[in-house]
Amino acid sequence: MLKTNARQPDAIKLFWDRYIQHLINNGVKPTVTRWYVIRVEQYLKALAGKRLANHSAKDVIDYLEVQSKNIKIKDWQFRQIVDAIQNLFTMLEVPWLNEVDWPHWLSSSLSDAHPTIAKETPAAETISKLSNISGSRLAKVRQSHGEVLKQLLMVIRQRGYSIRTEQTYESWVARFIDYCGNRDPKTLGADEVVSFLQYLAVRRNVAASTQNQALNALVFFYDQVIQQPLGDMGGFIRAKRPKKLPVVLTQNEIQRLLEQMNGRQRLMTSLLYGTGMRLMDCVRLRVQDVDFEYRQIVIRDGKGQKDRVVPLPERLIEPIKMHLAAVRKTHQDDLKMGNGEVYLPNALSRKYPSAAKEWGWQYVFPGARLSVDPRSGKVRRHHVHENGLQKAVKKAAAQAGITKRVNCHALRHSFATHLLENGYDIRTVQELLGHADVSTTMIYTHVLNRGGQGVRSPLDLI
Repeated sequence: MLKTNARQPDAIKLFWDRYIQHLINNGVKPTVTRWYVIRVEQYLKALAGKRLANHSAKDVIDYLEVQSKNIKIKDWQFRQIVDAIQNLFTMLEVPWLNEVDWPHWLSSSLSDAHPTIAKETPAAETISKLSNISGSRLAKVRQSHGEVLKQLLMVIRQRGYSIRTEQTYESWVARFIDYCGNRDPKTLGADEVVSFLQYLAVRRNVAASTQNQALNALVFFYDQVIQQPLGDMGGFIRAKRPKKLPVVLTQNEIQRLLEQMNGRQRLMTSLLYGTGMRLMDCVRLRVQDVDFEYRQIVIRDGKGQKDRVVPLPERLIEPIKMHLAAVRKTHQDDLKMGNGEVYLPNALSRKYPSAAKEWGWQYVFPGARLSVDPRSGKVRRHHVHENGLQKAVKKAAAQAGITKRVNCHALRHSFATHLLENGYDIRTVQELLGHADVSTTMIYTHVLNRGGQGVRSPLDLI
């Protein structure tokens, strides 16, 4: 495995010492390094007939493919395998390092609490899991008031609200009860709610949007669940709402950003900018929603439970087709193994039992490995975790020398702004972004007033 010479034991020891030091320098805890060594030893054993100096990106990808299909390996163990191997070849400074899509392999699975799949968990089970989180200060609240919190989740689901709204509302109600000394919420009212909101603004110094979020959650809770409307709460100290403009990248900055990326991370980033999609719209995209003939992508069940159509950039048609060819091969391999199912929303799996294995329902950007559904026990391949793309975009922005605060949503802002720069009607941009009110889209017109509201600096006249 390692280079052999007259003093092989010493050479091997020096190799592992160097590897462990490399791990520590890159933030791996010393207590965990031995497990990284074990992961690398397992990898080297699998390729025992090949010298380490001759390993290639294909060897690594093939090994990870095999490990990804072993559902006995837990998600955290698989991520550790990927990280251990990446650190090995980073230390060795191999020229092919970037040919392996490391972010894809590291963000390979979704937990049962992820918004994509959490909504299928019964309300009682959801509260039970939250009540048993070790170290959570809200666990006691959920244990004491599980019934009313379960009722909150059921009312939210009856109204078809998103899972993120459900998680946010439940969290704020639990925090409110905790603030009030874990008292029965039926004995509390507007005075306690006002006190809590002022505590958030004055003591916690939260943003205005955060305070409003808490207010909306508590108003909904008392109106729809407790059925004791809070009524007029009078004036209370509100968090200041700063007027902020969106972060917009120039087209030159977009190009520099993309140049620092490769593989599916670059493809996904290009889609975010080229279509104006939100991050979750992109990672949840299904094969059947990409229409090559009409050069469009259908965004299903977007924010506000609205469908919309966005343009498919011409320059991405061939890359997407090539990407889907590789995804289809993976899907066919899964089918041969008796798997190949994908998560279907809104009980569609019961209405159309065979749809979960159909090609059209598969994710455009599937995870690197199979996962066991914690509720049904079925083996499925979910979409990639959004964290991988978020980290890749931030890293690429730093490498490109972009000093703006770049994230995935900045690409959506840039899409809208550049369309307006190119003369497109603001109503058209509103439709493409899926905004309910044109006033939301109006914020992007700031870029049209160049140079401080169109004013030319007197310094330039000298």
